Amino acid sequence: MGKTEKSRQHFGTGTILLGQLKPLFMRALNHLIMSTFRRHTHTHWFLLLLCCCLLWSSPPPLQAAEATLSDIIVTNTQEDLLVFFDIQGCFTREMEEAILNGIPTTFTIIIRLYKTRTFWFDGSISSLRLEHTIKYDSLKNEFRVTRSEDSDNELVLKEFAKAKKAMAEIRNIEVVPLKELQKKGQYQLRVKAELEKVRLPLYLHYVLFFVTLWDFETDWYTVDFTY
Repeated sequence: MGKTEKSRQHFGTGTILLGQLKPLFMRALNHLIMSTFRRHTHTHWFLLLLCCCLLWSSPPPLQAAEATLSDIIVTNTQEDLLVFFDIQGCFTREMEEAILNGIPTTFTIIIRLYKTRTFWFDGSISSLRLEHTIKYDSLKNEFRVTRSEDSDNELVLKEFAKAKKAMAEIRNIEVVPLKELQKKGQYQLRVKAELEKVRLPLYLHYVLFFVTLWDFETDWYTVDFTY
């Protein structure tokens, strides 16, 4: 704890200045990335690598947008345990600009169910990994949203706000059949969401655009219940 406080004092106003300049740098990096996608020249790749090195070597800003989960509901049908929740604060301006430039963006949602035990490790009952992907078609002026839990039903939307809402909503997810739960058993559901790493052309696979301003990962959220 002491080391963290000393580090912040050491950076002082320099960190604040970087925090103020970083959005401008990110917009320039955004433009460079878009140009690289379109042209694939050696010069653009060199400049992109240089920008990434400079960005990763600088101290992070003091404050950053934080994605959260809200309205978590655990319920059931006659046959299955279900979960519902929303992702809040997951879209930044830089991310929206990238989407509008045709770059696919994927959210990964992780859902895990455990049977809690007082004097032993919790037992894993179920683990789910969902993916929500958005891609903008500028020729048709429409957004396509695919969700792995409903892969046969691709959403085609004209309004960006509705497309973002579809990306951030997790609805009616079947976690586990009720027959796998024990009556009066103690259970804990854990959920989180994060931005999937973006695949770039050529050899720059798995590089996150905009680093801190585009990257997000929520904390684990837990719900304890008795079946």
